[in-house]
Amino acid sequence: MTDLFFYLSKVFWVIVQPDHFLLLVLVLGLLLWRRLSGVIMVWGSVLTMLALSVFPIANYLLEPLEQRFPKPDLTQLEAPIAGIIVLGGGEEPERSAVHKMPQFNSAAERLMVLPSLMLRYPNAKVIFTGGSGSLLRPEYRGGDVAKQWLTEQGLGARLIVERDARNTFQNALYSREIINELHAAGELDDANQGKWLLVTSAFHMPRSVGVYRKAGIDVIPYPVDYRQFNSTVHLSLNANMAELNQVVREWIGLGAYYLTEKTTELIPGPLASAPLLTGTLDN
Repeated sequence: MTDLFFYLSKVFWVIVQPDHFLLLVLVLGLLLWRRLSGVIMVWGSVLTMLALSVFPIANYLLEPLEQRFPKPDLTQLEAPIAGIIVLGGGEEPERSAVHKMPQFNSAAERLMVLPSLMLRYPNAKVIFTGGSGSLLRPEYRGGDVAKQWLTEQGLGARLIVERDARNTFQNALYSREIINELHAAGELDDANQGKWLLVTSAFHMPRSVGVYRKAGIDVIPYPVDYRQFNSTVHLSLNANMAELNQVVREWIGLGAYYLTEKTTELIPGPLASAPLLTGTLDN
């Protein structure tokens, strides 16, 4: 069922992704140009793209997501840290394979922040979870890129790589399996049991926290990769559309995860609590 959800979500997103949707409306409008509905669709899509080329509409949608969880002051944390969980998404697996060296996108900070966290917590377990989000080339996986890069930094020995997860739900599902295995092996006993730092992009943190809480993993959100900026005008259709695609996808994801009971809150917030490793996630 988890794979079916992944495939359905990918097909759905191909249609509703803002730039794809606007193009689809434009094409339909041209086909129906002799009708009033066709004229409305053409001009509607053109005017929308003109507006997006000037105004960073994504900024307004990013703010409630990125500000939902403030970055914690690690020097003030009282609870022990059992480990660090990093969600994939900043890697470019296919390009990395082609060029035979790690390649990253704008979400690279998810991984780049890890060396400093590992230095701060030298005894904490480190889980990187990320497989392939591609329908066509699933053999290229983010976990392989992360392992290569961290190994080159001399940090590979401390890393537990999960390379099968294809979405956030599977990230939590497989993270829980790893944590359960660590408990069974006696590597997470009562002496070092504590919260887990959860590292992902700030806009992605609410959905991530929600699904990890549902999995019963007690996390401290550590948001990175902030996208919002202070500007009411930004003359770039490409940049504005790219950010809009990302944030619309996240809002749709929040709704889909809530409706399919992968989270218990529509927009998980910092005041909710979750018991440590007592929750369940259905396959």
